[in-house]
Amino acid sequence: MRQKVNLNAYFERIGFAGSIAPTLATLETIHGLHPLAIPFENLDPLMGRPVLLDQASLEEKLLHKGRGGYCFEHNTLLMNELVELDFTVRSHAARMLWGHGEGGARMISHMVLVVDIAGSSYLCDVGCSIFTLTAPLKLRDGVEQTVGNDVFRLSKVEALWRLDVRVRDEWRGLYQFEPVEQSPADIAAINSLVETEYFNRALLFAARVDKEAHYALSGNRLSIYRPGQEPERRFAEDVPALRTMLAEVFRITLPTREDFEPALARVMSAVAAQAAER
Repeated sequence: MRQKVNLNAYFERIGFAGSIAPTLATLETIHGLHPLAIPFENLDPLMGRPVLLDQASLEEKLLHKGRGGYCFEHNTLLMNELVELDFTVRSHAARMLWGHGEGGARMISHMVLVVDIAGSSYLCDVGCSIFTLTAPLKLRDGVEQTVGNDVFRLSKVEALWRLDVRVRDEWRGLYQFEPVEQSPADIAAINSLVETEYFNRALLFAARVDKEAHYALSGNRLSIYRPGQEPERRFAEDVPALRTMLAEVFRITLPTREDFEPALARVMSAVAAQAAER
């Protein structure tokens, strides 16, 4: 049964006003506004709280409570909104390449969307913390596409699509995905594995993008990417500093649960352990 979608609440959250016809222009506008308004964060799995992907839960958390979410939440929400607007949308599972060897991460941990419009297909992804897309990419092999200050390239490698980004004149892999549609049950199963991984390893990620910069948090390290400049690095030295960073830099309405600060303490302990191993 199709879930009830509150388009007005979504449009208010992202600041959308205009034509809702299922056109490329509408998709581009929505895709551009969504990541500007809703941050990426994985605080719930870090606290051991299940990540719920039903529409009511997504709306309550991402639209009404001032929270963000990670890829499964962002892209499921976007997919449901687009389907409500009569777009043709498919979900796909992706394997991260960034920070891993050429074969990619050991587990599939990401979700992307493909939207079909007037005979062409477009990659949509408002939930990637590393390089947040603020526009759909045409699913064309080997074509460089500029989004904001970044240049991306999709390549067809046998049965896989691979997304690369140009970093200082070098192409670096972001992720790859097989063009096989995933059902909601498939996505839920992958989501369950990922939330367990984040909790067990005390992994904290957050991201936000605006017209001036891209902000990315990994553990206690904040990276700020501004066009034409070397990345700026900052480090949260303790739990209060990490709380402040999440609230002020990423504009997240922080959870009031009693297990939130212990979760951040686990992150700081994991960071210290990793530093000791180096």
